[in-house]
Amino acid sequence: MRTYDAVVVGAGQAGLSASHHLRRLGLDHVVLDADAAPGGAWQHRWDSLTMHDVHGVAALPDSVPPVDGPGRANVVVPAYFAAYERSHDLPVVRPVVVDRVEDGPGGLLVVGAGDRSWTTRTLVNATGTWRRPFVPHYPGVETFAGEQWHTVAFPGAERFRGTRVVVVGGGASAVQHLGELAPVADTLWVTRRPPVWRTDEFTPDRGREAVALVEERVRRGLPPASVVSVTGLALRPQEHEAARLGAYERHPMFTAVEPHGVRMADGSFEPADAILWATGFRPAVGHLADLHLRSEHGGIRLDGTTAVADPRVQLVGYGPSASTIGANRAGRVAATAVRRYLSATSATRSSAASS
Repeated sequence: MRTYDAVVVGAGQAGLSASHHLRRLGLDHVVLDADAAPGGAWQHRWDSLTMHDVHGVAALPDSVPPVDGPGRANVVVPAYFAAYERSHDLPVVRPVVVDRVEDGPGGLLVVGAGDRSWTTRTLVNATGTWRRPFVPHYPGVETFAGEQWHTVAFPGAERFRGTRVVVVGGGASAVQHLGELAPVADTLWVTRRPPVWRTDEFTPDRGREAVALVEERVRRGLPPASVVSVTGLALRPQEHEAARLGAYERHPMFTAVEPHGVRMADGSFEPADAILWATGFRPAVGHLADLHLRSEHGGIRLDGTTAVADPRVQLVGYGPSASTIGANRAGRVAATAVRRYLSATSATRSSAASS
């Protein structure tokens, strides 16, 4: 059976970056992607999200990124990823839904997907978060008679025209959704904590400081926080109309859901036709459970991109690298760490053989 130097799981920005750098270092690897087509999570984002909304995408290594503009992000970015895979001849196999990673013989890892498996010396996990949308539970939520949506399946503002929508969540997605919804629907914004608005200019130094704070959580083995939770929120020009309509007047979180609305903490009732959960995602790492990577704090402790509990494993697109810019850097760091690990284990084997 073929033994790879590395198996990369996921072909989003982080996975493609890692694959590029692994190939540049001459390391034998394969990329296993769960989707049937290139594009990572971008191909699943809502139709109304444009390249202008996402402020562009960082360039993959040795390429020119797609331009900012009115094009749909779920079309433009997948086309860019597909062209990148072709032009760099990356070894992507799809669709492959990895469901387990286990210890194999001789210190190897076995990556499984149903009845298929791949044997490897190292693993680069680049599965991101899109496949693990998070929806908190509130009493009575199962009795709600209206529609409930999560960002992962947001159908666009037209679906909600003329209705009353409760938008839940204090992150960038909630701000974007409210910007689209407020001109066509009656909205109510609720969050657990008051949102943190950014009033100063977002400079590169501020960005690095924010990433450093998220990295510190990961080094301590805490569950990763989003970078925006550190940087704060800001309105874009296309959201000014929603602000004028009062969409960004935040209300404390409701305590219960009822068939036709939500019950607020002060006992008042707010009617609703739909609830939109912009409540984020969790890292998609369930397939790594058998490796016991989690710390006592519930997160995976990393040294750079290397799992402290198992140096055979690199995590990219996790924590501070869960952005297009961070993913590029993480891909390079992970590939270098793979080469370093392979060199160290090869030296150990050679020493043991000579003795």
